[in-house]
Amino acid sequence: MRQFALQGAAVILVLSLAWPYFGLNAEALPWLPTSLAIGGVAFIFATLSRQPWWWRAIHAGFMPLVWFTHSQQIDPGWFLLAFVLLLLVYRGALSGQVPLYLSNKQTVAALAELLAERGPSRFLDLGAGVGSTTVPLADLLPDSHFTGYENAPLTWLVGLLLSVGRPNIRWRWDDLWQAKLGDYDVVYAFLSPVPMPKLWAKAQSEMQPGSLFISNSFPVPGLSPSRIIDVDCTPPRPLYCYQL
Repeated sequence: MRQFALQGAAVILVLSLAWPYFGLNAEALPWLPTSLAIGGVAFIFATLSRQPWWWRAIHAGFMPLVWFTHSQQIDPGWFLLAFVLLLLVYRGALSGQVPLYLSNKQTVAALAELLAERGPSRFLDLGAGVGSTTVPLADLLPDSHFTGYENAPLTWLVGLLLSVGRPNIRWRWDDLWQAKLGDYDVVYAFLSPVPMPKLWAKAQSEMQPGSLFISNSFPVPGLSPSRIIDVDCTPPRPLYCYQL
């Protein structure tokens, strides 16, 4: 909502200055220069509010891209289709500010080594996506049991298909907040900074002593991890390990 408000403020400011001039002169508003002006003002607002660089780029390009898309006269049905597909894949970003992240091979290897040290485990992947972590780990560690929670329908379906034929995988279409963390020895999450405080509170209240909570890339705010595993990949994706 903060980003919508920032973009809206840029629109209101530019239109409030441009509309009276063109209205009094009975001229049509030049939408291309206007959209560029809105993008520029939105970029300034984003910079003044210390937004990350990628939000600044989004604000600068949003309204010019709206103008460009409108000028192409694309059938509205394509936008509806794109919206539905994005919702099927990125539902978590809308409902919980958790985008789709896929764990890479280096991360899987580091997790496999860590789990091998612990012996047969009950492993839970919160926000499991398409199974990029759960499926290869199940193949590498057949004596352990793996459960994946995913609430985006299309990614859940892909993960379900990939887990077929692997009896040590349990694949669930469910909200990660409904998971009973106490049923697992190791809980793994690759989410975003937003849910980490709430997730850690849930882990503390439910997980058993001696169990392990692992967060990929996003540490628990204000808490020193028991161990940090530096995964050899680009961009860096450290694993923050918290022993309960």
